[in-house]
Amino acid sequence: MVVAAFVLGALSGCGEKRTVGDAGNTGPVEVGVVTINPQPFALTRELLGRTSAYRVAEVRARVSGIVLKRHFEEGSEVREGQLLYQIDPAPYQAALNGAKAALARAEASAASAKLQADRYRELVNVRAVSQQDYDDAHTQQLTSDADVVAARAAVQTAQIDLDYTRVLAPISGRVGRSAVTEGAYVRQSDATLLTTIQQIDQLYVDVTQSSSELLRLKQDLKAGLLTHADDGAASVTLILDGDQIYGENGWLQFADVTVDASTSSVLLRVLVPNPNRELLPGLFVRARLQEGVNPAALLVPQQGITRNRHGAATALVVGAENKVEQRVLKADRAIGSLWLVTSGLKAGEQVIVQNLQKIRVGVPVKPVPATNLGTPGDATATPERKP
Repeated sequence: MVVAAFVLGALSGCGEKRTVGDAGNTGPVEVGVVTINPQPFALTRELLGRTSAYRVAEVRARVSGIVLKRHFEEGSEVREGQLLYQIDPAPYQAALNGAKAALARAEASAASAKLQADRYRELVNVRAVSQQDYDDAHTQQLTSDADVVAARAAVQTAQIDLDYTRVLAPISGRVGRSAVTEGAYVRQSDATLLTTIQQIDQLYVDVTQSSSELLRLKQDLKAGLLTHADDGAASVTLILDGDQIYGENGWLQFADVTVDASTSSVLLRVLVPNPNRELLPGLFVRARLQEGVNPAALLVPQQGITRNRHGAATALVVGAENKVEQRVLKADRAIGSLWLVTSGLKAGEQVIVQNLQKIRVGVPVKPVPATNLGTPGDATATPERKP
């Protein structure tokens, strides 16, 4: 009997140490809660893209000939109009001299024809020459004048060809490697590629966005769920390898008007300053675009969001009589340490974020403000990820 009494006493003592919140608990569990209050919040989205040069110019031969000299260092900065190559000008100088001589002959012939036509005009009035002779002289004058025009065009063409032997930079930028060396023969017919110049003091970043996301964004803006930023500028932040934030902000230039049928996406082009030439064309980056401002965003700490067996987002809230209730939510996206909730919660509700392991649905709890949680301002420092 003594042994039995001892066993019953031990069992009774164990029952008093059951976890709070169980059926045998005599007091409510203290839980940390966050009161959900709507607040304006700038929404952003990260898209993948690659950089490309602001302007690209392929420098090609416009006359045929031997390359005599290269006047630049590969990989250096060149200015618009700077001499890059010198092609042998001798044959083009000779052609120009011949064209000038032909022009001089044509001008002399035209002067002689004009004098004869003027003389015949006076003589035909006194019937010293026939009308036919005068007509022939006038025709010869017109022909000579046309020869002068053709000769001048030939001189201009020869001068252009001679000028093309001096290959100049069409734009300012960074010149790449030379595709030809001194002594190489370049052709006008094939437009031989000599080198390439890229302007990289500012760069394009081409990114793609799902057409469905773009449509949803437009619908949210139209419905008032999102508003444009105060300054109306579509600011873009670049994120490099290692989550390094690029120091210069870009801005959205345009969105393509056509959806790519193979990917169901739309091309977005971003222009980014590159004054120190830190970025190079072809670099893989992430572009963080400002979508708009949600004037009444509901942000919930990630500690308070779980998933049920169906994969839906859920949260425990303090309901009537301080009893635990479960809500099925629609979490649009994760923003740093917070979830953006678009349905399932109402303003003013208290979401339980601490001591979740000690409670279950239907039990009474004692809500107290949670501590050591991130703030909405902290969320913008962490790259976004889709739930």
